[in-house]
Amino acid sequence: MQKKISNLPFKGTAEQEAQLMQVIAENKDDKSRLMAVMQQAQDIYGYLPIEVQTMIAEGMDVPLEKVYGVSTFYAQFSLSQKGEYNISVCLGTACYVKGSGDIFDRLSERLGIGADECTADGKFSLTACRCIGACGLAPVLTVNDEVYGRLTADDVDGILEKYKN
Repeated sequence: MQKKISNLPFKGTAEQEAQLMQVIAENKDDKSRLMAVMQQAQDIYGYLPIEVQTMIAEGMDVPLEKVYGVSTFYAQFSLSQKGEYNISVCLGTACYVKGSGDIFDRLSERLGIGADECTADGKFSLTACRCIGACGLAPVLTVNDEVYGRLTADDVDGILEKYKN
């Protein structure tokens, strides 16, 4: 049985599938274009669920293991759906020693999701990252492109409240 990587069911449209099939058709004879096809697929779907990886593997006649290996090796690829608001908590050393683990746990509890998951309504997703280069503000998290620093777990509710509407 295939393990679901995302906690939400995959919801691709016929239009998205047609776009992906066109991209694959244009590149299927050149295996060196695998990453380019994967990048375009992620642009189409927003992430690379196993169903999309399977379409790429079959269409380009490469092993699914290779597609999965590329998608998990490079940080630019996401295997899970991102919410309208993607919350990323830095768990790098500086942030972690100052309490980012507690912040991540509080977010997980409040949102009812774990790492690399998305809330059922698609509003929030939660990811852990390693360093965003803001060690002087540790611990930090980002909501999309907005950075929040010098946080405690008690700050989580106020941050979430800003995005609930």
